[in-house]
Amino acid sequence: MPELAVIIPHLNDHARLRRCLQSLAGQVSARVEVVVADNGSAPDLGALAREFPWARVVAQPKPGAGAARNAGVRASSAPGIAFLDCDCVAGPDWVATALDLSRHVGVFGGKVGLFDEAAGPRPARRSGAQLFERVFAFHNEAYVRAKGFGVTANLVTRRTVFEAAGPFRTGLSEDVDWCKRAQRAGFDLHYTAALQVRHPTRSDWAALRRKWLRLVPEQFVEQDRRRGRWAWRAALTALSPLKDTLLVIRTNRLAGPVERGKCLATLYRLRLMRACWMGRQAWTGRA
Repeated sequence: MPELAVIIPHLNDHARLRRCLQSLAGQVSARVEVVVADNGSAPDLGALAREFPWARVVAQPKPGAGAARNAGVRASSAPGIAFLDCDCVAGPDWVATALDLSRHVGVFGGKVGLFDEAAGPRPARRSGAQLFERVFAFHNEAYVRAKGFGVTANLVTRRTVFEAAGPFRTGLSEDVDWCKRAQRAGFDLHYTAALQVRHPTRSDWAALRRKWLRLVPEQFVEQDRRRGRWAWRAALTALSPLKDTLLVIRTNRLAGPVERGKCLATLYRLRLMRACWMGRQAWTGRA
């Protein structure tokens, strides 16, 4: 009987899923079941299933990564559960680390590193979106220690914990909501840098915009649509680039004034756009 179930949600991202499965290929054994929960991709995953016969594909017609993760959990049987996103690359000892963590009762978030998929031949060719994410995205240790959640791109728990907390819910930030419910059910949340994956940065402005078009409504729902509080947060979001400008100037994640300038331009553009979205939500009450 397997000891760990690796659950990977997927929709129409075949190349990244192949890369993800390749990163697991040398790590899986009879102790591990890998379940790819697919939201109805076209073409289907038949070719990938034949290429990676140890990865079982299950269908979940209901849209959303949360629904796919729930389907993957239902289709698996191992007492340990590890969630991994299809666009992530697992570290060389990710499975072994997840196996060890899954023996403990609790929720464990790991390190999420970043890499660029389509950077130019010189660092100055990186897009503003890539540079912005290098500075501001996936600070999972801070999420766990200060905000009380870990991203589901790299999360390990036990089936008993998942059953006590309940399945993922759609229409809100699923990882935040689920981790909060697990803690309310009496389980501790931990961060461990030994559990490592890498996630690609958003390659351009359109991809970054799509990300926040999804996140902002989810965050409004998490705040119970409290319009006055949301309007205040919109104002703070509009002002936040002033504070973060110094971070961009000082960070060692960027190289030179060109990268810093492009990152700052993206920072101001994105935060002001988010503030406008949030203000509209506060005015209308609609997510």
